[in-house]
Amino acid sequence: MADNKKMVEAITSMETDFAQWYTDVVKKAELIDYTSVKGCMVYKPAGYAIWELIQRQLDDRFKETGVENVYLPMFIPESLLQKEKDHVEGFAPEVAWVTHGGLNPLQERLCVRPTSETLFCDFYANEIESYRDLPKIYNQWCSVVRWEKETRPFLRSREFLWQEGHTAHATAEDAEERTIQMLNVYADFCEQVLAMPVMKGRKTEKEKFAGAEATYTIEALMHDGKALQSGTSHNFGDGFAKAFGIQYTDKDNTLKYVHQTSWGMSTRLIGGLIMVHGDDSGLVLPPKVAPVQVMIIPIQQKKEGVLEKAQELKNRLSGIRVKIDDSDKSPGWKFSEQEMRGIPMRIEIGPKDIEQNKCVICRRDTREKIEISLDEIETKVQELLETIQKEMLIKAKAHRDSHTYQAATYDEFVKTVNEKPGFIKAMWCEDQACEEKIKEETGASSRCMPFEQEKISENCICCGKPAKKMVYWGRAY
Repeated sequence: MADNKKMVEAITSMETDFAQWYTDVVKKAELIDYTSVKGCMVYKPAGYAIWELIQRQLDDRFKETGVENVYLPMFIPESLLQKEKDHVEGFAPEVAWVTHGGLNPLQERLCVRPTSETLFCDFYANEIESYRDLPKIYNQWCSVVRWEKETRPFLRSREFLWQEGHTAHATAEDAEERTIQMLNVYADFCEQVLAMPVMKGRKTEKEKFAGAEATYTIEALMHDGKALQSGTSHNFGDGFAKAFGIQYTDKDNTLKYVHQTSWGMSTRLIGGLIMVHGDDSGLVLPPKVAPVQVMIIPIQQKKEGVLEKAQELKNRLSGIRVKIDDSDKSPGWKFSEQEMRGIPMRIEIGPKDIEQNKCVICRRDTREKIEISLDEIETKVQELLETIQKEMLIKAKAHRDSHTYQAATYDEFVKTVNEKPGFIKAMWCEDQACEEKIKEETGASSRCMPFEQEKISENCICCGKPAKKMVYWGRAY
């Protein structure tokens, strides 16, 4: 048990220092490592494997809606970036520039993509001629570069992995429908695959994407009560189309501008997973994105038949991601390591268990131990993985709901922000000055205006004028 205790002590308690707990877990679970390139990370096998599972399952959902994958260059000529004024101003502080090709200065600077709207627009301007060419429902999986001042593994780094969908449509109605459709794909994915409940809604004008007509978002609540923007879907209207000359000939033989959308999710989802589900022993992974779903730990493995039985169990659990820990570490150390890495379930099997035709299953999420007959291991393991997935979502929803408050006065709002970390529902007059004052004085920003509006009070939380929207507010990553 000394080894066990040593491993757990290496993780700072969540209640002592949540930020340090997060860093400890990321490092100890070997998800990521720092590099000599400041602000950039190495995705280690355990971390990248989670991303692969996210990517695979999200990509399947995209394709069910008609999405096709493409790949565009990582470099954007400066003249192309300048075509959409609001867009370039929004990203200017974060852009990295290439000024030389080898030893020779470039005639025109190249931006390393922070996002690819301008490249897709340039491509679509040549690709689209007729109404028959529409819609274009494209997505790319790639990395982007944003020169962040402060970085944190998964949540914010200078280079990160993501997907960015870019679509072109004949009508405003079609574009809006796709924008909402993809937001719903994201929300369903977060809840059903990541067991991470989210709030859906529209961003305010101040918080919307640069160049968009409307930005929709899903917001998740972390264990420490801070919000995490987990995915966004943007309706660009025809603004980019007019800037880039993306027109098509309609059925009536008139030229019209296309309407566009863009939507994205990134590796910050892994940070969200850690902060929603983790505990003081390390990661707690939902089975659907756990690279290893079941770890078999042989007890007294040098005794005859133990390793053979462990291998037999692994072979029987086909269709499940299973490993055997047959290292020479102590069982206690192996248990702690399995918990640290967030593996949803472990199976303990030793000589006495074999004699009695049973094994012991331990759930990572609840630490509950269950004895089961080896005759029903296939059924029981599958059932338990499904139960863990469902109950992790139920637990996360309960945490979010118990940390969602409402405030009818500014004093009540300030007190709640300072004393009860979480989401705060409060009314707003839609004046940006009030939004900015709230953020400046409390650190809480508008997270979204939910589709399902409520009336907390008649007046704006800040200025007291008649309220127009109920907003979810909160401090955020």
